[in-house]
Amino acid sequence: MSDKENEIEELVLKESLVSAAGLNASSLQIGIRGDPSMRETTGDRKRYLSDVDEHIDELIPWFQELLLNRSTYQLFVGFNNGEIRTNSVFDPMTHEVHSAEKMADHNYIERQFPLIDYNDKIKLIRDTYQCLRDNPVYKHMPTYWQNILTRRGESWEPMEVEEIISVVTTLKTLREMPTYYMRNITINIVQSIVRIQFNCDGTQIVSAENYTEFLEENLPS
Repeated sequence: MSDKENEIEELVLKESLVSAAGLNASSLQIGIRGDPSMRETTGDRKRYLSDVDEHIDELIPWFQELLLNRSTYQLFVGFNNGEIRTNSVFDPMTHEVHSAEKMADHNYIERQFPLIDYNDKIKLIRDTYQCLRDNPVYKHMPTYWQNILTRRGESWEPMEVEEIISVVTTLKTLREMPTYYMRNITINIVQSIVRIQFNCDGTQIVSAENYTEFLEENLPS
């Protein structure tokens, strides 16, 4: 690549909060502040108990099952609105929306989410990236973008099984925090990140490997 393309590549990687290359080593945790008025009125807003809250004890084992043994590679749980969204390795360009009540039912899980071994799921993700890189249309992208995505495809590592378990098993605790409770969470095993929005309208984007440390620093003892 030319010097100019190298400069653009570095700029693309630096200017995105979470880029195509994911979170870098110096940004294992990113905080985004929202509407200041939301933070000022946090204590006045009572927690709305949604269908997710009602079924949380039944749902947590299924969330873990989806990420470890089923087709899901990204999971969004909307505690405030009761919305659960999933992305499947078998249909990666779309997301599906589910109700908490249905997701708590074993038969629904069996129908909606095909079984796949975790290692096979990771291999399928890698193969999907490779298929994209081999497509002639891919070559129409600027060289610096091809380079960024090729490097990511060759070097990315999925969320570890232990990290998935660590995140999922803390959902109830984060939801039940006084005042600054969790509103929603997104878990992505491809990017190996956890995105959490709290009642104060703040957003935290945390690397999976840094998740335990994040909790230790931010959860009240």
